[in-house]
Amino acid sequence: MANNRSAEKRNTQTIKRTARNVALRSRMRTAVRKFREALTGGDASVVTEAFNVATRELRCAASKGVIHSRTASRCVSRLHLALNASNK
Repeated sequence: MANNRSAEKRNTQTIKRTARNVALRSRMRTAVRKFREALTGGDASVVTEAFNVATRELRCAASKGVIHSRTASRCVSRLHLALNASNK
């Protein structure tokens, strides 16, 4: 329970930031999952579009501080390797 005005403000800010982070993390995970599902589908244009969306969401999450930038780079790298493997 907040005992003063600044503590109330911090609680409000935390609630807002948590909501934003949950939304960004959910969008990111959904985009990655759709890319993985598109890989099994086989259509090259759908896979490429899903890859672009997933990388965009990962980099956005990293820029907002939801995930670390190196984590995003590692995930993008792995998605790129999966994309290249599917093209062979």
